[in-house]
Amino acid sequence: MSEKIEILISEDDTQRRINEVAEQINRDYAGRELHLICVLKGGVFFMCELAKHLVIPVTMDFMSVSSYGDDTKSSGVVRIVKDLDQPLEGKDVLVVEDIIDSGRTLGYLLRVLQDRKPASIRLCTLLDKPMCRVVDNVKVDYTCFEIPDAFVVGYGLDYAQKYRNLPYIGVIRQ
Repeated sequence: MSEKIEILISEDDTQRRINEVAEQINRDYAGRELHLICVLKGGVFFMCELAKHLVIPVTMDFMSVSSYGDDTKSSGVVRIVKDLDQPLEGKDVLVVEDIIDSGRTLGYLLRVLQDRKPASIRLCTLLDKPMCRVVDNVKVDYTCFEIPDAFVVGYGLDYAQKYRNLPYIGVIRQ
């Protein structure tokens, strides 16, 4: 491997911040049940860790989406590869994402989920790059970290399917 990975956010800082966000979610949803939706694959690590710190009742489901187009530029057309197993009608939903940058795919996904008539729908992300946003309809309710426009790996994020298992967030340096 020729890639060198520089730590951007340490494992301890990541754990501490996930716990803080979980505490806020616990307060916001006290007395209610929350349905977590993980956007695969990268969101799995974050959602599992987040869920361990939630004391409210939770259920979980998983969804996978894919953008058409080449690897460097999305056409904005999204295809659902794996849909949810459970209906959303009447549920308080929290979409859990690993990273949000342009917001194109997530904007589409939120519209699709809203059409399924949940009682509420909110968005939680481990990492956010608000300076890269190109759509206006993506409002992030819970953010662990805002990061610069860098290619990051670890904690579920990958480079060519590698490095998802790193316990920290790192930047690839060539």
